[in-house]
Amino acid sequence: MAMITKATWFSVFALTAVLLLILLPAAEAVTCSPMQLSPCAAAITSSSPPSALCCAKLKEQKPCLCGYMRNPSLRRFVSSPNARKVSNRCKLAIPRC
Repeated sequence: MAMITKATWFSVFALTAVLLLILLPAAEAVTCSPMQLSPCAAAITSSSPPSALCCAKLKEQKPCLCGYMRNPSLRRFVSSPNARKVSNRCKLAIPRC
């Protein structure tokens, strides 16, 4: 009787694992490309408000921001006061790197 219980639990566990793999969407990898932030250029270089597309791209590229901050040619744009204003307006916390 104990073997049937163990086999049943194993079957339930295996079925649950398979269903989770099928039903849960796979996490999409982000391709880090500073050009993806081009919709934010006007907002970062001036005082204009960010567009919805800018905010969406900024949130999409959030895992890449530390890499951009480490890049000397990008740091001045990503770490600028206007970039901080844009991230605040987009309700996106700037990561601590």
